Amino acid sequence: MTARTAQQPQRMASPKPTDLDVHGLRASEFPWALTGDATFLNAASTGPLPHRCIEAVTEWTRLRATPQKLSDEKLFATLARSRELVARLIGASPAEIALAVNTSYGINVAALGLPLEPGDVVITPDLEFPANIYPWWAAANARQLEYRRIPLSDGVLELDDLLRAMDDHRVKCVSVSWLDSGNGARVDLDRIGNACRERGIFFVVDAIQGVGAVPLDLHQLHVDILACGAQKWLLSPWGAGFVYVRDDLVRRLDPPIVSWMAPKGTDDFRRLRDYDMTWRDDARRFEFITLPFHDFAGMNASLELFFELGPDNVANHIEGLVNDIVEWTRDRRTVKLVTPSAPERRGGIACIRPPDGEKASARLKKRGIVHSLREGNIRLSPHMYNTRADVQAALEALDSSS
Repeated sequence: MTARTAQQPQRMASPKPTDLDVHGLRASEFPWALTGDATFLNAASTGPLPHRCIEAVTEWTRLRATPQKLSDEKLFATLARSRELVARLIGASPAEIALAVNTSYGINVAALGLPLEPGDVVITPDLEFPANIYPWWAAANARQLEYRRIPLSDGVLELDDLLRAMDDHRVKCVSVSWLDSGNGARVDLDRIGNACRERGIFFVVDAIQGVGAVPLDLHQLHVDILACGAQKWLLSPWGAGFVYVRDDLVRRLDPPIVSWMAPKGTDDFRRLRDYDMTWRDDARRFEFITLPFHDFAGMNASLELFFELGPDNVANHIEGLVNDIVEWTRDRRTVKLVTPSAPERRGGIACIRPPDGEKASARLKKRGIVHSLREGNIRLSPHMYNTRADVQAALEALDSSS
């Protein structure tokens, strides 16, 4: 496997949660946040759609009702724009992006498509979200691989435990969540990627809980395949997402399941019966057509919003809000911070464990604060549309229930 040049990522600037004009953003893109009906701190479950995204999807739905108004050029230009925007956001090239309807599709591309042999070992951390468990488990059964899960330490993956497990020469693939949905912990992609490169191990990443909340530059990292749905932190419709496949790996992998547009020449609809099983040179060989064009039009609108605001500004704003939650836990002996406290080891999720999670969750619900209860932990996940007052309201509710 050819490596990219790995560099140590620079630390983000100190969080400045007031850098964004949140009130203006609410007025233009998230008007529901101004009604006071609910305080939404649950982007890690499903992100709300900006007004511009709703408008784009609505326009495309109207067009879909009158397909004579939809040209092939308009349809496929929309998908090309999606690849461009995604690539720009994650530090990749459009040729490395295959569009997909969810994260699971990308993990399955890796589990079924990577050149693994019977007896090879695949490892993931334990207690991962099922999207990063079942595809590997099923592939191990089907391909005679050995699948191992690395135990966690007090509910969080310790990087040294993973690195030790990788010393077994039979380990040929490591797959991790960049940011864990259950505890909010972020892994060091740079260190894991370098360790994989040194050992000749494929590195696969489930990035759905990170992209949109934390800056990412894959040109600076050694990642082979990265999968991400867009319905959470990217504030996009269900049915939009992508798979990144590192450029020098693309042409080594055959599509594990084959779409009719995976081969070259299939853009020319006049010659579709001139069959030729020569795969495309770029990651589009892994796309499974037909994709939901209207969902990707909506995703494009949402990604344009990120670029207007500045992805780093959005990330800094989110970090500042999460930091307020982390600081609040320091003075409360009865509340445990499950998410690592160091900024470089977390993202947009803060998981805390009060004495009675069910009671705390009920108190939050009564006050209209939308959150998640996961394994007894309260999970708060603020985004660009939240203010420090939103977070403070949640913390006050938790104070009254602890």
